[in-house]
Amino acid sequence: MFDRVVIIGVGLIGGSLGLALRRRSLARRVVGVDKNPENLRLAMESGAVHETTCDPAGAVRGSELVVIATPVGETTSVLKQLRNYLSFGAVVTDVGSTKVEVCTRAAEMMPPGTWFVGGHPMAGSEYSGMAGADPYLFENAFYIITPFPDTPARAVERVKLLAAGVGARVVQMTPEQHDRAVAAVSHVPHLVAAALVNTLVEMPGGEDFLPLGAGGFRDTTRVAAGNPLMWRDIFLSNRGAVIEVLACFRRELERLERAISDRREEEILTLLEQASRVRKKIPARMRGYLGSMFEIVVGIPDRPGMIAGIAGLLGEAGINISDIEILRVREGEGGSIRLAFATAAGQEEAVRILRQAGYQVVKR
Repeated sequence: MFDRVVIIGVGLIGGSLGLALRRRSLARRVVGVDKNPENLRLAMESGAVHETTCDPAGAVRGSELVVIATPVGETTSVLKQLRNYLSFGAVVTDVGSTKVEVCTRAAEMMPPGTWFVGGHPMAGSEYSGMAGADPYLFENAFYIITPFPDTPARAVERVKLLAAGVGARVVQMTPEQHDRAVAAVSHVPHLVAAALVNTLVEMPGGEDFLPLGAGGFRDTTRVAAGNPLMWRDIFLSNRGAVIEVLACFRRELERLERAISDRREEEILTLLEQASRVRKKIPARMRGYLGSMFEIVVGIPDRPGMIAGIAGLLGEAGINISDIEILRVREGEGGSIRLAFATAAGQEEAVRILRQAGYQVVKR
């Protein structure tokens, strides 16, 4: 157990960390620091923290673990503000989506007897701010840590304890490995999603096609709805790796374009089959930046109150629905809804209850 943990920035990630720490009794005292009074108010009301303050320097005195949960563009400036107030033996970590730039700067700033261990919980939500905080956000998510080679094992273990304690799966790598990996699996996909949406906007009459995009287009571009300011900072902070992956993507896109233009049927089929084969290897039961972990699809008839009835059945059994989405609806015929749960046990129990009630249920 930690004696005193300070979380600087009680937005979605910081607030969720506070909720998880307190729910699991991992810290005797959790202190929330934020410039936004509303975030601090919500943090106290929700029980994410024991106390709040607007003064990061004062908060970190006597704290063994400090979590900088601000946007990545603010991490080093926050560290600069508080470094002279850190107690001997304190460990500082962050939650940012890029590591090379932050870790390099941190190495130059940390006082003797204190340590910085880079951290990145790969979890998120369509929601933002303290209002969207969730104590189960990190369950079974990857939590990457990027310590320096000379960081004492006890300092690394503190951050591992934090990550594992909130339910995440800890992965250790270098800052360089981290930034190349997230550029490929997160940052460039976000840019591609944004480009797809903007392509539709720029096409003559393209916005009229939006109602037709409720299926594949909506799923493919979902991440484009993320916070633009946050993502701008991420792209600029990781610009080297992002540009490298964009160049690879551009070559692959041109390869597809040439194959289609030249009507090379076998090459098109080979490229699509390779993509399909590799895509199926992605773990279905791991949380990424968005979306829930364990999902089911329920068929429902076209009658009033059906969704409320399903929610009521699960609520009576104490099963929490993490997310809900209407997938297909045809008037007079019914449709289907997607339900997501935080745990496999919740998913299995929901399937059992709904099938007993006569619903058609498929696990995803």
